[in-house]
Amino acid sequence: MAAIDRDDVAHLARLAHIEMSNEELDRMAGELAVIVDSVKSVSEVAGADVPATSHPIPLSNVFREDVVGHVLTAEQALSGAPDADENRFKVPAILDEE
Repeated sequence: MAAIDRDDVAHLARLAHIEMSNEELDRMAGELAVIVDSVKSVSEVAGADVPATSHPIPLSNVFREDVVGHVLTAEQALSGAPDADENRFKVPAILDEE
């Protein structure tokens, strides 16, 4: 098991400005030790012939071309508005500014 003790967790908690109880520090020390051991075992299995990856399956770009399609006129867009002024939606003021 990795050598992560309660003092290491307390130090990390202080750096991250996280308050932890004594019970949380003890529990987290054990959990972090298991995580570090798991990463270590994966690192041992992955040899030089295994390429590093960030995702288990390839990602592809899902963006589409930005093409202007059918657009509404100002009159059409404002046709269902409860109130409009100078081709703009008119809404109640929420600030005391002009």
